Amino acid sequence: MSFEKKKLDITDRVTGRFIEGQMELFVEKEQIGQMTYGAEGSQVNLKDGYQFEENRFYHYTDVLSKGEEQYVDCDYENGWC
Repeated sequence: MSFEKKKLDITDRVTGRFIEGQMELFVEKEQIGQMTYGAEGSQVNLKDGYQFEENRFYHYTDVLSKGEEQYVDCDYENGWC
């Protein structure tokens, strides 16, 4: 077994609080970044492992993968596997 990076859509779990001219972004109680508004439009700055793409929020996380499963022929009568 090994770990692989997986991109999870967390858009429905992201909430925001407007604090001092910017929107603080959270997933549950963890702050993941800020969204600021200026003359050029909005900018999103997120912690490592998070991404804002095409109006959706994503989290990259390690997921346990099974890898390649192998078949092993065992001879239980003779006591080996």
